[in-house]
Amino acid sequence: MTLSTRPVLSRLAVLVVLLGTLVLTPAARANSDLLSFMMDDDQLVYRDDSTRDHALKRMAALGVDYVRVTVLWSVVADGARATKGLDRRYKRLGADNPKAYPKLNWDRYDRLVRAAKTYKVGVYFDVTGPGPAWAHKKPPRSQARNHRTWMPKAREFYKFVKAVGTRYSGTYRDENDQRQPLPRVTFWSLWNEPNQGGWLTPQWYRGKPYSPAMYRQLFSFGVRGLLASGHVPGRNGEVVLAGETAPIGNDARNARSPMRPKLFIRELLCAPGTSGVGCSDFRKFGPLQATGWAHHPYTKKVGPTTRDPNPDSITMANIGELPQLLDDLANTTHTIAPGLPIFSTEFGYETNPPDPFSGIPLDLQAQWLEVGDYLAAQQPRLAANTQFLLNDVAPLRHHKKTSKAYWFTYQSGLFFRRGVPKPSASAYTFPFLAFFANGADPSNGEPLAHFWGMLRFRTNYLAAFGINDTVHLQESTDNSKTWNELGTATVTSNHGLFEGDVPIPQSGLVRGVWSSGGNNPVYVSSRASLVTVPAWTPPPPPPPPAEPPPPGP
Repeated sequence: MTLSTRPVLSRLAVLVVLLGTLVLTPAARANSDLLSFMMDDDQLVYRDDSTRDHALKRMAALGVDYVRVTVLWSVVADGARATKGLDRRYKRLGADNPKAYPKLNWDRYDRLVRAAKTYKVGVYFDVTGPGPAWAHKKPPRSQARNHRTWMPKAREFYKFVKAVGTRYSGTYRDENDQRQPLPRVTFWSLWNEPNQGGWLTPQWYRGKPYSPAMYRQLFSFGVRGLLASGHVPGRNGEVVLAGETAPIGNDARNARSPMRPKLFIRELLCAPGTSGVGCSDFRKFGPLQATGWAHHPYTKKVGPTTRDPNPDSITMANIGELPQLLDDLANTTHTIAPGLPIFSTEFGYETNPPDPFSGIPLDLQAQWLEVGDYLAAQQPRLAANTQFLLNDVAPLRHHKKTSKAYWFTYQSGLFFRRGVPKPSASAYTFPFLAFFANGADPSNGEPLAHFWGMLRFRTNYLAAFGINDTVHLQESTDNSKTWNELGTATVTSNHGLFEGDVPIPQSGLVRGVWSSGGNNPVYVSSRASLVTVPAWTPPPPPPPPAEPPPPGP
């Protein structure tokens, strides 16, 4: 039996999972494809070559298409003006020249792009501040604690972005490592979480929203830097994302208080009725030259279907509102192109163990990540979903182990710090969900289970060779002791997505199974979903035939 993989329309789907009930409402038109991104700067940027290569190899095996990497302005510029000699060199060459920065500062990024090419994983650079001290305005004494993020200079950011773009233009030769030419990077974003005070201050200034105006200039000058180094948004596959917005905020209006993303976007794009701060910039620079919008739809410690109470927040639960917001503003303000694809560029859940303060149970992390992937796949405009992180980050050992400060680092990996897999590792490799579909098979009246899944570990093969994989749907009613075949689904998406309906006669566990075939097949099974179908009641008997009319006279 071969099952349809067409998206199911207009259904209220109830996923019954082992630890709770989540109500899922698929979009009217689901996504036919979904890129898989992963972010882990700790493993890829700030460790040794062996750690980086091991992480890339593991990511490739999991099915990751791109790694998102932070190119931190202050890290690359560290020491650029530290000594008199470097200062003269920096001034002579200019801040837009890669050679003006200490060559060893580039090594972590140079070696990463070469290694990623070897493992056939794409690289996506988020070029962001905070920058060095001389690239920011000096804050007033009352804002001394915000000196690292205070009012970055957009023209200096232009120079830095141009230097990065030049170095990764495909023609630049490394000063180290036998002067090898560096691979070209074609996927970019500019600044990280500009609606958060930890990355950009002041968020509010003299009572008015200020971070949108600063980000508008930073992005516009950053795009100029990319253009000057040969990276034209939208041409020859060059991607430049705006946003990288954080999902929530608060009602305070001070320098560090995070601004909710919808408010930030309305102010950034100068919607009618907003403050108008800096909106004359659009007359100078024109619309934002973005080819997509990046967002971080975290839900923190609640499930991916739970909305934040404030309507100006955007989490995975309501990420479908983001494209409509951007399109509405594009049509009314003409400050950004309509129809931009949306990229979920950070998403994840911290676990307990190891973090007893911010973590959720291990099995719940696996389930919520699967639901997050499902929700992302139901959005036709969502182009990618990003897992943050691969491995947990080491705690801050100078704090007490029993303190929250000890666990200040992120514990949202698919693997523990030393590489031991969590349940989420297998869930990420082969996400799969099945749930009662509120329908019946017209041929026999049996309830329908709706299923969705992704052969993420096979996506590289599917994309490269055009292989149509088959997934077997199986049910167990005796707690996984035996499995009975329900049907099969054919995978035609380049990134391993499959979806459809299958009759299910009674409640039980449902899983997907992939086999490599051949004489010694390898079997890969998804995690099972518990599907509870309603008690069957026989249809009412047909009404008796009408009595014939009495004979006439």
